[in-house]
Amino acid sequence: MKAFFREARLVPVIVGNLKRSKLMRKILPLSTGGTDNARYCYSVWLRHLNYYLLNSNRGIPCTVAELGPGDSLGIGLSAILSGVDHYFALDVLRFWDSSKNIRIFDELLELFRKREDIPGDVEFPNVSPKIKDYSFPGMVLSETVLTMSLSSSRIERIRKELQTPDDPANTIIKYQIPWYDSKVIQAGSVDLIISQAVLEHVDDMKNAYSAMSLWLNDDGLMSHAIDFKCHGMTKSWNGHWSLSEFEWQMVRGGRVYAINRMPLSAHIKLLEKNGFKLLVKNVNKRENNLKRTELFGEFQNMSDDDLQTSGVYILANKHKVS
Repeated sequence: MKAFFREARLVPVIVGNLKRSKLMRKILPLSTGGTDNARYCYSVWLRHLNYYLLNSNRGIPCTVAELGPGDSLGIGLSAILSGVDHYFALDVLRFWDSSKNIRIFDELLELFRKREDIPGDVEFPNVSPKIKDYSFPGMVLSETVLTMSLSSSRIERIRKELQTPDDPANTIIKYQIPWYDSKVIQAGSVDLIISQAVLEHVDDMKNAYSAMSLWLNDDGLMSHAIDFKCHGMTKSWNGHWSLSEFEWQMVRGGRVYAINRMPLSAHIKLLEKNGFKLLVKNVNKRENNLKRTELFGEFQNMSDDDLQTSGVYILANKHKVS
């Protein structure tokens, strides 16, 4: 007989639920971690851009949408400083504020002005996607491109939009919180959709993939790093697949962005169902220490590949309409 809550790590679960109680939300600021670091945002964006450019002949994308920007709009601001004209930030809660965004923006501006190399595995060993060359991509972000993207008039315009994020006249930066409705972005208007350790937190992935297919233009790309680990909620890295629905709801508590427990194969099926072609699939694996009898319900039928997949980077394009 399966031991009740055998895999759950009670201390982080209790602490996590307390932090997300109505009382603690009033006392403590909401935080996701990660995007409050400018170098992290710079590194993540340039890695995604690397894969986009290797698989597209369009050059710097005009319009980028990001799912789950988190504590700042830093990844999107990195995109804008690279020459992206329009950026959509889509989240379930507002974690960022204008002062934080302006601080991150100023730090990013210095990184681009110095043509800083992309921070790699020494500084961010757990960040994906991995790339072959971490030197500054000067062939793409040429002096001509950066002279335009970092011009004083454009920088002031971006700064103004960061200071007045709710101004409907803003054209470079748009945000939607919450973003659940696919109508928040015009159909066929986006060149690139990105997310960094976000899709594992989205409950309605059917709607998410359907929306991304709608937003992307013909041959548009989506670039996602997905983390399948338990996020500290169970003893084993994949112990969340051993919990019953009741146990999982107890462990999840009041989290509005807890992990959805979807394995890689489920993402691939939804991707293909919504008209995407997989171009890149870089899989990270870990040893599975769980017996199949310890898995709950539908998870007992998971493939060995799914049980060992702790993360993935996927790049996919939308099939061109003939």
